[in-house]
Amino acid sequence: MNASDPIDEAARAELASAIDGAVLVPGDAGYDEARTVWNGRFERHPDLVARCASTADVVAAVRFARARRLAISVKGGGHDYAGNTVGEGGLLVDLAPMRDVVVDTAARRALVGAGATWRDVDEATQPHGLAATAGTVSSVGVAGFTLGGGAGWLTRKHGLAVDNLVSAEVVTARGRVVRASEDENPDLLWALRGGGGNLGIVTRFEYDLHEVGPEVFAGQVMYTADRAPELLRFFRDHMRTASDDLMAFFFLLRVPPLDFFPAEHHGALAVDFVLTWLGPVEEGEAALAPFRRLGEPFFDMVGPQPYLTLQQSFDAGMSAKGNRWYTRFHYLDELGDEAIDTIIDGLEPFPGEFTTVYLAEEGGAASRVAPEATAFPHRAGGFSIHVFPGWMAPEADDEIMGWARGLSDAVAPFANGGVYVNMLGDDEGDRVRAAYGGNYERLAQAKAKWDPDNVFRMNHNVVPSTD
Repeated sequence: MNASDPIDEAARAELASAIDGAVLVPGDAGYDEARTVWNGRFERHPDLVARCASTADVVAAVRFARARRLAISVKGGGHDYAGNTVGEGGLLVDLAPMRDVVVDTAARRALVGAGATWRDVDEATQPHGLAATAGTVSSVGVAGFTLGGGAGWLTRKHGLAVDNLVSAEVVTARGRVVRASEDENPDLLWALRGGGGNLGIVTRFEYDLHEVGPEVFAGQVMYTADRAPELLRFFRDHMRTASDDLMAFFFLLRVPPLDFFPAEHHGALAVDFVLTWLGPVEEGEAALAPFRRLGEPFFDMVGPQPYLTLQQSFDAGMSAKGNRWYTRFHYLDELGDEAIDTIIDGLEPFPGEFTTVYLAEEGGAASRVAPEATAFPHRAGGFSIHVFPGWMAPEADDEIMGWARGLSDAVAPFANGGVYVNMLGDDEGDRVRAAYGGNYERLAQAKAKWDPDNVFRMNHNVVPSTD
């Protein structure tokens, strides 16, 4: 697109007359709330905010922006490591008002508005004993999470969010509304299943639901960090043959200064097994026992709990806006002893009040989907590592981000080159192809069909194919 037209009161009035939702400009009540995102490293100021209340509003906003040659950014939940949710200048299409969730218990399906968070979905589905593959933080928006792939507590048992995406309602770059499903525009559905926000603005998602809860057997078991090498080897060996009913993460973090953690461990680096058993609750005690019998944990809070409680267990640390976050991510086909030693050796000084390094085993249901079946290609099993420091002081940016890059670079020789697009950083444009592997060219062709002018480029951008 060429330079945008200036925004004046007449332009604002034009957009306001075309949509039911509010139109905001700098200085308006609600403007700062609308433009504020989860990652405090990014402070951006769109010229206009369209708080869309319906698909028709999104259509009008896209057509307005294109006519005025305005760059478009799209905000769902606003939980974004790379700061792509809100652009500097242009039009922000804010989907937050579109939070409706409709559950069809007979079909085990849910229709979900693009502004919904996973808490919205959980609160609608759990009264029926149903759940979708959701994020591990309930304040995360469904839209970005799903469009990038979507891994959470249910991934090993029921697959990724994209594996459970039945259909989507999409506003295209030309301001048309289309449905993407296996029967209608199947090429678009394929691309939406992992292609990020590149193809259009999804306004409604249809998900398969699964019987989950209302109680699950879950919790956390913590050990001192001096035992990290042997505990990570245990995690690797145990998860290689684990049931799909077991979802487990190996966390390294500093113990938060919360009353339910022993005071003598506050601030100390620790190993935290984060565990969920999705089989019969009465089998959970035996299923999680191996993680609790590796010596003396200093914290052990595992037992039956509502699935809603599990879904919100990380909200306190991950939902607040304004903290600063950075990210590095790798997939590893194997987690060998040398890779484990390299990870542990690179932890110090472990800077940042909220910093976490965690590993997950990537098998189960998600790994039994063919890599070419969805735009999300990472189906080989193995393990993943996510380094994501969190802190508050801007003056610490260089030190903390440098530490994360150093640890990531040390792990890279053991990785397979792939990366999860939802975990890409703002400085990793050179890794977008790696996020899609052998599916990149097909995705670029879909981009050329559905968004040939690259209208939707405020994302980890896939450039339209010219072939």
